[in-house]
Amino acid sequence: MLIRERTHAGLQAARARGRKGGRPKALSADQQALAVKLYDEKQHTIAQICRMLGISKPTLYKYLADASAAATTNA
Repeated sequence: MLIRERTHAGLQAARARGRKGGRPKALSADQQALAVKLYDEKQHTIAQICRMLGISKPTLYKYLADASAAATTNA
């Protein structure tokens, strides 16, 4: 129990200093928008888009899902 409390306190202290945990995103916001645009244009295959951007298929599908979720909440 003590380890968990100290870990939690350390994470809170790091957040207070402006630090965020976790793995960084594979693509910037502009690159994510480009991936969605390429997918929507239907001129390239999924594999081609992934190769162009240097990401995996699951990563592409995650960005597509995020974009569609954002579109439905903004509509």
